[in-house]
Amino acid sequence: MPRASVPPFELEAWLKTVARDVDSALGRFVPKATTRPATLHRAMRYSLFAGGKRMRPAMVLAAAEACGGGRAAALPFACAVECIHAYSLIHDDLPAMDDDDFRRGKPTNHKVFGEGVAILAGDALLTQAFEILAQAQPTRRHGHAAFVLELARASGSLRLIAGQVADLEGEGKDLSIPELRYIHENKTSALLCASVRLGAMSADASPAQLKALTDFGRNVGLAFQVIDDILDVTQTTEQLGKTAGKDVAAQKATYPRLVGLDESRRIAARLTARAYAALRPFGGRAPALAALARYLLERQH
Repeated sequence: MPRASVPPFELEAWLKTVARDVDSALGRFVPKATTRPATLHRAMRYSLFAGGKRMRPAMVLAAAEACGGGRAAALPFACAVECIHAYSLIHDDLPAMDDDDFRRGKPTNHKVFGEGVAILAGDALLTQAFEILAQAQPTRRHGHAAFVLELARASGSLRLIAGQVADLEGEGKDLSIPELRYIHENKTSALLCASVRLGAMSADASPAQLKALTDFGRNVGLAFQVIDDILDVTQTTEQLGKTAGKDVAAQKATYPRLVGLDESRRIAARLTARAYAALRPFGGRAPALAALARYLLERQH
């Protein structure tokens, strides 16, 4: 008897449900815009609901599904990760950092609310992430201490913030490929990797599942940033929703600058292939993760 063909995974429709569910949950977790101090909560929500792709929450929910978990249990993890991401973008756009005027096609937070409130909104979102995480349900293998440790390490001085510092210090310098990889592994890949790990933890993932998803997250995270480097020099500001050409203007080390566009594309393809390979232990139980890896490789913004 011939085996029934597996229908293609409808990523676009799935991402719409992710965005809907994550936005709804964030709306419940984060104080309303009218809550005192209203300016602060408006600023937090301005960046949090600015229409991003919700890629990190999607990774959380896709990893949970791959490990047999449900979306409801994974949503606090997805929201916590998105709060960390939103805080990092607010601070990244500040004049003292990347000094950007646009994010997701809208004026950046400090352009709307001023630098002081933008800094505090970022601080508040960072703190909010851990408040949300404290409300997640522990599993047999993974408890609150593991959840907090995972997110704190990924977003702390050894990973996300380390990558930002190295990025700042590398402006105008001739960095090596290993130095550039260090920036990307920490500034971008660390939080994406934590996203899939937290999603897996919400589903009581086994050690073997966690290891496989860690490999997946690291490779997808690096590929994501290599593609970002490529898009910065090949797309317009309108296409990106943020200022194009900023990396070149700031004399930042990027993969296209160090190895050229063609080799950068080959590197991204190799990293994505490694991510696919990491999903083999799941058989056909990780269609969303595989589709997300493909989407990140082929995206145009």
